[in-house]
Amino acid sequence: MSITRPRGFRAVGLPAGIKAAGTADLALIVNDGPRGTAAAVFTANRVQAAPVLWSREAIADGRARTVVLNSGGANACTGPEGFADTHRTAEHLATLLELSAQDVLVCSTGLIGERLPMEPLLSGITAATGQLDAGPQADEAAARAIMTTDSVPKTAETTTASGAVVGGIAKGAGMLAPQLATMLVVLTTDADVDAATADAALRAATATTFDRVDSDACMSTNDTVILLASGASGISTSLEELTEAVRTVSADLARQLVADAEGAAHDVHVVVRAASTEPAALAVAREIARSNLVKAAIFGNDPNWGRIVAAAGCVPEAIAPFAVDDLSVTVNGVEVCRGGGAHRDRSEVDMTPRETLIEVDLGAGTATGDIWTNDLTHDYVEENSAYSS
Repeated sequence: MSITRPRGFRAVGLPAGIKAAGTADLALIVNDGPRGTAAAVFTANRVQAAPVLWSREAIADGRARTVVLNSGGANACTGPEGFADTHRTAEHLATLLELSAQDVLVCSTGLIGERLPMEPLLSGITAATGQLDAGPQADEAAARAIMTTDSVPKTAETTTASGAVVGGIAKGAGMLAPQLATMLVVLTTDADVDAATADAALRAATATTFDRVDSDACMSTNDTVILLASGASGISTSLEELTEAVRTVSADLARQLVADAEGAAHDVHVVVRAASTEPAALAVAREIARSNLVKAAIFGNDPNWGRIVAAAGCVPEAIAPFAVDDLSVTVNGVEVCRGGGAHRDRSEVDMTPRETLIEVDLGAGTATGDIWTNDLTHDYVEENSAYSS
């Protein structure tokens, strides 16, 4: 289970007719608990989809009772008409559930630049409200309904030390970049917390999980991560306890995003150590993770440390100071570069596992930062050249 494992939640996923293939494309998640606490973080892209603009406004008061999500269309770059469609969607669901439209959050994912077919969407929402349920089947159905190029649904859950539960679902397999990975995520908890606590926990957890995923350096217009708290457990958790639980679930989902990245053959963990500051370590790790040369070498099972060092050197000294002669690079446990030059032979590195670990020591301090990415494959290019929904 995941999103309905915390008490006070129901969910559903079904085909509404948005996708031409007739597969599931609409999900609802409803909070029936005594609390309607909510928090969210959104894409940092300056081009933002209508559902993002709506949900930013709706959640400003720290409250929300339900989330409606669709795949098969992003409703991004659709102008005033697209925003009106989102408003109409929220009003329709609010009427059915006897809520204020301001208590309805809207998320969409799919092709940018096209409006959604409203009649199938609204009819689907009407049908979905009569099928809301709790349990593993409801959770998986909701997770499947938000998939686009994903190959598997993504779910996770954990229990805090005090007994409150946090669950989550996610979609995302491409356009994974920082300031969220490109995705939709809904997290639920039955903890009894206020809006300020939920917001602080979500932002802290996101900063070290979803913000550390950088699959292809492409930021979406629709990124949204939502946390709903029902209070149904009656358990009041501290900020630290809630943050840890939300981080645990978010980290699990973030790793699932990387593992399902479009066409990927390797999951790549880039860890930069001995940096002057954490931002410096992250800047170097992200530069390596975004290098097409590094990613292509990994696809070819080549631990090409020269490309790794070259990528690190692209970061300005003002951001990440280090001396080339202090650099070392280890790939899957074999130190292939020391002192800025060749060390152990590259042939000693076993590149056959799915996960590739790249460790870079800058010799410039004590800070560490890490980024998750994947290799660059033929399948990635083919899939994105043909993407249409």
